[in-house]
Amino acid sequence: MKKLLVANRGEIAIRVMKTAKKMGIKTVAVFSEADRNAPHVKYADQAVCIGPAPSNESYLRGDKIIEVSKSLHVDAIHPGYGFLSENADFAELCEDNDIIFIGPRSKAIKLMGNKLAAKETIKDYNIPMVPGTDEAITDIPEAKKIAKTIGFPILIKASAGGGGKGMRIVENEAEFESQMNRAISEATSSFGDGSVFIEKYVASPRHIEIQVMADTHGHIIHLFERECSIQRRHQKIVEEAPSAALTPELREKMGQAAINVARSCDYVGAGTVEFLLDENFNFYFLEMNTRLQVEHPVSEWISGVDLVELQIKVARGEKLNIKQEDLKINGHALELRVYAEDPMNDFLPSVGNLKVYKLPEGENIRVDNGYEEGMDIPIYYDPMLSKLITYGSTREEAIALMITAINNYQIEGVHSTLPFGRFVCEHDAFRSGVFDTHFVKNYYSFNLLKEQHLLEAEIASKIALKHFLKAQKILRVSN
Repeated sequence: MKKLLVANRGEIAIRVMKTAKKMGIKTVAVFSEADRNAPHVKYADQAVCIGPAPSNESYLRGDKIIEVSKSLHVDAIHPGYGFLSENADFAELCEDNDIIFIGPRSKAIKLMGNKLAAKETIKDYNIPMVPGTDEAITDIPEAKKIAKTIGFPILIKASAGGGGKGMRIVENEAEFESQMNRAISEATSSFGDGSVFIEKYVASPRHIEIQVMADTHGHIIHLFERECSIQRRHQKIVEEAPSAALTPELREKMGQAAINVARSCDYVGAGTVEFLLDENFNFYFLEMNTRLQVEHPVSEWISGVDLVELQIKVARGEKLNIKQEDLKINGHALELRVYAEDPMNDFLPSVGNLKVYKLPEGENIRVDNGYEEGMDIPIYYDPMLSKLITYGSTREEAIALMITAINNYQIEGVHSTLPFGRFVCEHDAFRSGVFDTHFVKNYYSFNLLKEQHLLEAEIASKIALKHFLKAQKILRVSN
C-alpha cells in the first residue's frame, strides 16, 4: 500500500493521514468546493475537488471517488466515519475496482447495517437482546397489539436507522399510533426505508460500547469499553474509557459478547459493538457500527494502540500482532465533541465565522481538529469542529484536565459545546459516575437553566437594590 485516499473531510481526514504518513504511505484528500481551503486539503500530499458543497454532490459520490482513485493510482480508500463509511455498495465498488477498502467486507456492512438482520445473525451466540419484535412492521393495529404484549413504555426504532433518527419512545397506548407514524415517516425520509421494529424501553440505561478489531486470519480482540451515556438527541457528545460502571467480570463478559458479534458476521477491521446496560447491570445488544468511531481516541489512549494503524495493517492482510491477554487498561481518557452548536438553544447548529480559534495545549491534552481561525462554518455538514481529549492516571485527573483544557480553548464568532462540556465535568452526577443516558434531560433541562438564570438575576437585582438603598441612606445622613 503506497497511496491512500481518505474519502472524508475535517478532523478525521487529518487523523487518518497522520498515521498513513507515519507508515510511509502517500495521502490523497478529496474536497468539495466549500472545503477548498480546509486544513485536510493542505495536509494531504495530493488533493482533488470532487464537486459542489452539498454532500450528495461531493462526499457521497462514490463513483467520483473511485474515478479519482483510479486516475491517481490509489491503492486503498479509508472512509473515516459518516458519509460512505457504512455504505455496503461503496465497499463493493472498491472491491470490484481492486481498491482496498479499509473497513469490513460489504457483506458484513449489509448484515450489521440492518438492526433486524443483525439480531438474526447473532442469535446462535446467546447474546442478550432487549425483548421486542424480530421482524419489521408497518401495520399499526398489529404493532399496537405487539406493544401491549411487550408492555409500555416501548421504543420504536428504524430498522435501517442510526443517530436517533426514526426513533420514538412511547409511554402509553394512547400515543402509540401518532408516534408510530412519525417514526415511519422519519425513517423513510432519512434512510429511504420506512420499516421499523419495536423493543421494550429500558428506562434508565447506560450506553456502553466495546471496541473490536479483527484480521483476515480469524483473530479477534476487543480493546475494552467506552462509556457514551452523555447524549443529546440520542447522539453522543461526551465519551470516556473505561466506564465507571463496569467491574472486571462484567467487562470480560461484554468484551466476549462483542467478539462473538464480530465473529457472527466474519468481521474484518475496526468495529464497535454497542450495548445498553440497565440499572441492574444487565446488558443487551443494541447494534454494531461497522467503521471507526468518532470516539476512538479514548480507546487508543487507555490501550496504547493506534487503531488506524491496525486498520491499515489488517487491510493489507497482516495478522494482528496483539493477543487479548497482552492488552491492559492504563489510566483514564475523556473526550468532548466540540460542536458549533448553541447548548442554550437546544443544541441547534451555530453558523458563522471563527473570528478567534485557539486550541489548548499541554501534556495529556489531544485535539483532533479540522478548522482554523478565520474559517466559516459550512451549513452543509456535521457541525463538529474538533474532538478534545484528555488523559490522566485516574478518572479524576482526566476530568480536572478536561476542565482546564476547556477553559484554555478559545472560540469566538460561533457558539460551541465547550460550556456544556464544563457543565458535565463539574456536575456531581458525572463526577460520581452514577448517571445514565437521561443526563441532559435530568440536569441540563433548558427550563431549569432558564429558571436558574432568572433566579440569579432576581438575586442580583435584590443585591443591587440593597446597595442602592444603603447608598441613599448614607447620602441622607451626609446631607
